[in-house]
Amino acid sequence: MTSALAGRELILGVTGSIAAYKAAYLLRELSRLGAGVTVCLTDAASRFVGPLTFRTLSGRPVLTDLFDPQSPEAVEHVALAERADAVVVAPATADFLAKAAHGLADDFLTTLLLAARGRVLLAPAMDGGMWSHPAVTANVTLLRSRGVVVLEPGIGDLASGLRGPGRLPEVETIVEALVALLSASRDLAGERVLVTAGPTREPIDPVRYISNRSSGKMGYALAAAALARGADVTLVAGPTALTPPPGARFVPVQTAEDMREAVLHHAATATVVIKAAAVVDHRPKHPASSKIKGKADYTIELTANPDILAEVAGRGTGAFIVGFAAETQNVAAYARAKLEGKGVDLLVANDVSQSGIGFDADDNEVLLIDRWGGERRISRMPKRAVADAILGHVLALRAAARAPAPAQVVR
Repeated sequence: MTSALAGRELILGVTGSIAAYKAAYLLRELSRLGAGVTVCLTDAASRFVGPLTFRTLSGRPVLTDLFDPQSPEAVEHVALAERADAVVVAPATADFLAKAAHGLADDFLTTLLLAARGRVLLAPAMDGGMWSHPAVTANVTLLRSRGVVVLEPGIGDLASGLRGPGRLPEVETIVEALVALLSASRDLAGERVLVTAGPTREPIDPVRYISNRSSGKMGYALAAAALARGADVTLVAGPTALTPPPGARFVPVQTAEDMREAVLHHAATATVVIKAAAVVDHRPKHPASSKIKGKADYTIELTANPDILAEVAGRGTGAFIVGFAAETQNVAAYARAKLEGKGVDLLVANDVSQSGIGFDADDNEVLLIDRWGGERRISRMPKRAVADAILGHVLALRAAARAPAPAQVVR
């Protein structure tokens, strides 16, 4: 992690939230990892934590007043923004997100943001139901569509006494996201990556269906990571609450049959296929055409869904095929059996019975098993970081497989 931030020039923006004190911990960690950090405080932020705290930790002047004639930094804000590798705003309030989304520049920080030429990472923090308000949702969607990385806030107790989404992400999470943002190379340029994500829904009748607990977060993280590394990405996804990463070709589907049709169509031209979706294994054989009435017991006859992963692997398109296995016991043994049974190049397995890395979690911990006999364990980290580790492993395996065999010496 140190190599990704050492020598980097960062602007740390702090806005008016009770979580502003956590920015001091973030600043200390960024500095420890070798980054040079200039802090910019909004007027509201300085009411929570004074400039002296940040000046002491950063060893640099703190930017506060754009029109302060005594501050040489005030007149060179454009140059400062242009030479920064990234602007990180933590915490980012709902008010700041609105200003950033609509290009307002009424203070030092928003002016810097408009002048920035590096990457932008925003870590929201807000109270009550603000994060889920339609206006905030629209602003976040607009920012993400421009390539701004907006992290999901944490869920927990808020300053008002309410509980829900709105907590500033942990310092470790912000740093991991920044490292991923700044270390992403273009090593997938020219690659056509097909990713599947989320669950499928198999109808019982027009109002009921069979599905599973997949949130799609791992698949969406893989799609975003592949995009950042220069790939042409197609994301085929079942129903989720997630926003597709900007730049991906997005194909929404509902059933396993829908997913099969989309995957086979796009896999024909893909160089890498990553099947992270949790496809429902069985579907009702005869779904009802109208809502099933009454409370009496009734029987649903099931039939097997198509094995999309095995079908893609069996077509021999030349693409590198990655499968996923969500297990609750004997993870390595079941993963090895699935790898061999499906005929894929790499199998990514995780234990979904473990707290914090199962369905709908933001973190993951996985075991990578490849068809050449190798195994690699990726310890718990945010799913975006796991995604980059998986993609890096794919490239390494493929390069090794394509390398010429050593010459045989005949005596």
